[in-house]
Formats: sequence, structure tokens, C-alpha cells
Amino acid sequence: MSVELNHTIVHSRDNRESAEFLADLLGLETGPEWGPFIPVVLVNGVTLDFATIPEASITPQHYAFLISEAEFDTVFGRIRELGIAYHADPHQKLPGEINHNDGGRGVYFPDPSGHGMELITRSYGG
Repeated sequence: MSVELNHTIVHSRDNRESAEFLADLLGLETGPEWGPFIPVVLVNGVTLDFATIPEASITPQHYAFLISEAEFDTVFGRIRELGIAYHADPHQKLPGEINHNDGGRGVYFPDPSGHGMELITRSYGG
């Protein structure tokens, strides 16, 4: 059986703000609004469909993105230019640092709705 993730819904305070934040940071584009959703399509075809819901209903989630070393340089540069707080760890005990887990590089940062975003250049386990 072949099973692939096709899409997931990402709750946000403002679907357009959150979708554009991620798309701009990662060098992607937002798709056309479809009902209550603003999609961001990843290279592997998975779509993150951002939906606006009441802020009190948002449960912070974690989204990790595997990118190349060159892409990490570009995106991490944008994170610093925009003054986005970042950490080397998900518990935010190492602010202003990146990690070198599994021989790659990684960084954690929040999106506008408080979701934990992570960039890694190596999959966990190497």
C-alpha cells in the first residue's frame, strides 16, 4: 500500500498572514484562496492549508521542514533579517543559537500564530 500525506489544515489567527509568512520565508508561493483556506504547497506536493479560527481555539503545533544546506543559509538569513526569535532547541533553552544534530543544522522559530516551526538539513537519525 502506498500512503502519502496530501494536506493538513493549519489553524491560524489570520490565514493570509500565516500562509504568506511561511511562503515568503521558505521562498514558496501561496495558492489561491479556496473556501476558508490559503494553501502553501511544498515541493513534495503536500499542502499546508491555513485556516483562520478564533485565537483562543489555536493549539500550538510543530511543523518541521527538511531543506538543503544552501536553503538553510538563505532562510536563516531571512529569519535574522526579520528579527524573528530563534532557538537551537524546541524548549527554547538555547536562544539565538542553531543546532548541529545528526551532522546537519537546525533551528526553531515561531510563526505568527504561535506554532513551532523547525528547519533541519538532515533527517533525524542521520
